[in-house]
Amino acid sequence: MENMSDRYREWVLFKRVLAYLRPYGQWVVLAILLLLGVSLLNLAGPYLTKIVIDDYIKVSDFKGLDVVAGLYLAVLIASFVFQFLQNYLMQYIGQKVMFDLRSKVFAHLHKMSFSYFDRNPIGKMITRVVNDVEVLNEMLTSGLILIFSDLFTLVGIFAVMLYLDWRLTLVVCTVFPLLAWGTRLYRVRARDALRKNRAHVTELNSYLEENLSGVDTVQSFNLEKANLDNFTDINHNRLKEDLRTVQYNALYMPSIDLFSSLAVGMVFWYGGGRFVQDEIQLGVLVAFIQYLQKFFEPVRDLAEKFNIIQTAMASSERIFELLDTPEQLPDQVPPHPGFKMKGEVEFKNVWFAYNDENFILKDISFSLSEGESLAIVGATGSGKTTLVNALCRFYDIQKGDILFDGKPIRDINKYDLRRQIALVQQDVFLFSGNISDNIRLGNQQMGQEEIESISQAVSSHNFISSLPFKYEQELKEGGVGISSGQRQLLSFARALASNPRMLVLDEATSSVDPETERQIQSGIQELTHGRTSIIIAHRLSTLMHADKILVLKHGEILEFGLREELLQQKGVFYKLCQSQLQSQRMPSENAGG
Repeated sequence: MENMSDRYREWVLFKRVLAYLRPYGQWVVLAILLLLGVSLLNLAGPYLTKIVIDDYIKVSDFKGLDVVAGLYLAVLIASFVFQFLQNYLMQYIGQKVMFDLRSKVFAHLHKMSFSYFDRNPIGKMITRVVNDVEVLNEMLTSGLILIFSDLFTLVGIFAVMLYLDWRLTLVVCTVFPLLAWGTRLYRVRARDALRKNRAHVTELNSYLEENLSGVDTVQSFNLEKANLDNFTDINHNRLKEDLRTVQYNALYMPSIDLFSSLAVGMVFWYGGGRFVQDEIQLGVLVAFIQYLQKFFEPVRDLAEKFNIIQTAMASSERIFELLDTPEQLPDQVPPHPGFKMKGEVEFKNVWFAYNDENFILKDISFSLSEGESLAIVGATGSGKTTLVNALCRFYDIQKGDILFDGKPIRDINKYDLRRQIALVQQDVFLFSGNISDNIRLGNQQMGQEEIESISQAVSSHNFISSLPFKYEQELKEGGVGISSGQRQLLSFARALASNPRMLVLDEATSSVDPETERQIQSGIQELTHGRTSIIIAHRLSTLMHADKILVLKHGEILEFGLREELLQQKGVFYKLCQSQLQSQRMPSENAGG
């Protein structure tokens, strides 16, 4: 089995990040060639200085000075052009890679099962898609490729210094072990601080998203002070790691200047002595000092790039950990565009648990024929919604089987399955956009007349027509601006618009007032007409339209059968109906008294 620490070693992460550059390989090669050109042009300045001093100033050759000055100007212009092209090209590549990676992460998240989101907060996912991908882009544009430039420059400068005077170069090399030792210490400590910093960023985002989503609860229960204290603790932990990174930078950057000054001092001491003895030319000594100063500039840049790369490695580790998380509900069969379902459903000895052996559904068995309707009743926590989650294959069952038209659920592509099922939930989520878009949900072939016809069928047309912009009325995320009952009416229209073979209503009328419920009862009949339907509800008015009744308690079936038969048996369902009828009579009797 592959070790996780091996999977996320730096060189493995590097290799995987570089794989996203492959589609733009020709542009990357061009960028590297431009970088090489810039590095070579940067080497030309000190060498031209050496030529000017030793070949022209020394002999007072002014014509030669003019030629070298013109050549120097040409080098500057060429360097400017090359750097512009290289910077633009790398930014272009970085943006394209970021687009590809962000799209891939987004698509992968939509493949994950509900259980994945049960374990991972939304703020964490937002950090992966937005922040972590952005950090990788910074590495590609400002870190990884520019390292090539710095390495080209270092190798080029070292080669030129060897060419100018190999003995002077060996003297300078005595500083390099100190530089390598300091860099290694910095690298180990900075990486740890940066990795912990990214973890705190994720924690901050998750806590912020949770508090903003539940701001009404926070304010209702006066939790502002307590939540601010918690946020401050998380923020303080991030500040501590930020300051640790600042401390390491504050130590490392001056140390590079110290090593640079030490190397220059050794050149003055050793090279100056040889110049006095006429063993070295003045132009060579001046050029050597300029090259040496340029040598430590890439080293300083590499330290800054190292911070970018280490942050990116921490981010890439988290991104690839997400992408490597397997799809927990894999399809055994490919999608079939022409897949159609009759609507026959059978549960055969189904057992399901969210965690280990703590079963929520216990040996559930029942069947529905095509076009039949089933009402599921039971107390809170009896397993009603869990049964719906298993039916739609949001989770996989542990034991037993669920059959559609006699075919096991695992033998049906889950996207084909969900196209045939319309789910209307208690908590309706509406997307930002206009009302028509929320009804058609991406089906651009659905015309406005069809949308209005569907809305009339489920009694949502009247309230939509009363809005200022009617079907073009813009909604904010979650449907802010309209009532919960109106959101529920829109969810009925959305369900009918998908033209499903099966309909599932999960407490769909719980947030609807009695007057609105009377309006949509005909809509429910329109939705369920000719379709197999499963209805979870407590209200008697909804239950009385069902062909069959399933009574659940603690995940087990207490009663199942035709509605009329269960009423005649005078069992649990009969008592429930009697209780509701009595509660409905009491207000009218009190009003009459």
